[in-house]
Amino acid sequence: MSFDGMETPGRNDECWCGSGKKYKKCHLANDERMEDLANQGFEVLPRTLLKSAADIEGIKYSAEVNVGSLDYVAEHIGVGTSTEEIDQWVYDYCIAHDAIPADLNYEGFPKSVCTSINEVVCHGIPSPDDVLKSGDIVNVDMSTIRNGYFSDSSRMFCIGEVSDEARRLVEVTRASVQAGLAAVKPWGFLGDVSAAVNKVATDAGYTVVREFGGHGIGLEFHEDPWVGFNEKAGTGPVLVPGMCFTIEPMVNMGGQEIDMSDPNGWTVRTADGKPTAQWEVQLVVTETGYELISW
Repeated sequence: MSFDGMETPGRNDECWCGSGKKYKKCHLANDERMEDLANQGFEVLPRTLLKSAADIEGIKYSAEVNVGSLDYVAEHIGVGTSTEEIDQWVYDYCIAHDAIPADLNYEGFPKSVCTSINEVVCHGIPSPDDVLKSGDIVNVDMSTIRNGYFSDSSRMFCIGEVSDEARRLVEVTRASVQAGLAAVKPWGFLGDVSAAVNKVATDAGYTVVREFGGHGIGLEFHEDPWVGFNEKAGTGPVLVPGMCFTIEPMVNMGGQEIDMSDPNGWTVRTADGKPTAQWEVQLVVTETGYELISW
């Protein structure tokens, strides 16, 4: 029996990934390496979580809508925009492109997108009463289902005249994501990504939320692995080609603590009321590094 309980084909049999290639010319070498690492005691995720070439193409097709939706928001957002308008833009864009907003009705979430303003860490619910004003920073977190495949990314927007402090928070958070991407190396560790993200944020004097983070994604909205951003390098699951996940740190200007007491059951805020920022990208690990899928 293999390390993950999955039946392993014979060398000349068709590979388990569905590529149509013989196993020895497809996943055999990587599977043997995964088996060896698992036997050494490293955390190796099951092969059922690895995405095939066909899966990756499907996820990229979904991401076309996710990226397009956020591009549309970027072109139209500004002072006086309500978060309800943003929600409608996203919904309309998805429907026009034969896709579905993954957020809509997910575990009861009532809208098509998350809009998190200033001190809202995540899961802000769009409302006609939330009208963006000059000085606001807002995260628009978009997820898409298209042909059964899931994509996910988010962007920060600075509205009107934003303070230098708020703009720096937004820029450092984006730089932390870029550092995380640079740390993605096949056969490295997920903790390497986490540590790289955390270092950029904390070196700038900020804190990184512990309770929320990234996740595997592709065939489902949320898959393993959990992607935290307070982990140590050299720890966590091995980064195997075919792993697809998000990097999405939530970086606070003040303390690390959060407030989850909103009666709507969704909206999370910083406990000290200070601003927070988040950027999210989706990637797949490749044989040489990574491919960015959604941003």
